[in-house]
Amino acid sequence: MKATIRLADENDASQMLEIYAPIVQETTISFELEPPSETEFQNRIQSYQQKMPWLVCEINGQLAGYAYASPYRTRAAYQWSVESSVYVSENHRRKGIAKALYTALLKLLQLQGFYNVVAAIALPNQPSVAVHEAVGFVPVGVFHRVGFKFGKWRDVGYWQLSLQSEQSFLSNGDEPINPPVSVSEIQKSPLWDEAFTNGLLLLRV
Repeated sequence: MKATIRLADENDASQMLEIYAPIVQETTISFELEPPSETEFQNRIQSYQQKMPWLVCEINGQLAGYAYASPYRTRAAYQWSVESSVYVSENHRRKGIAKALYTALLKLLQLQGFYNVVAAIALPNQPSVAVHEAVGFVPVGVFHRVGFKFGKWRDVGYWQLSLQSEQSFLSNGDEPINPPVSVSEIQKSPLWDEAFTNGLLLLRV
């Protein structure tokens, strides 16, 4: 059985949508009400890919899951924080794919120089909570009744992960903090391949 984790590209959009569309249409995991078109999905990949990784996991040539980071907020002071998401095909769940993808993604974000990752989880969703806490996220609060889907108001829980050392968060105000670098910049790092390898080691396939 051949498995790989790699950067996503626009050609993956159709298979990614095969995973994502039923989640939109049948669950409250996503707060979108209608699945995006393939063109819109390609635009999402293209617009973020240079700044933040979008990763896919392939098993025997079939896309089994994907994970990505997006801006937490657009204002400049938030540039060191991102929001993450992971989705796995129904046929490939309970194989460690989400944890594998997140392990690679979080290492890449750390290499880029991001400091915080935030995950928003529509509640209840114990499998998602378990995956996030397994890779180090901690719960930080709940927003109550902030989304309305399938005829009910939905709560959203927030989990947070710090990517850098505690010491790196201490600043006297005079020391500048370097902005995160691009995805292409960290591809030159010897730790690039290690991030993907560490993720692959967690797959149970």
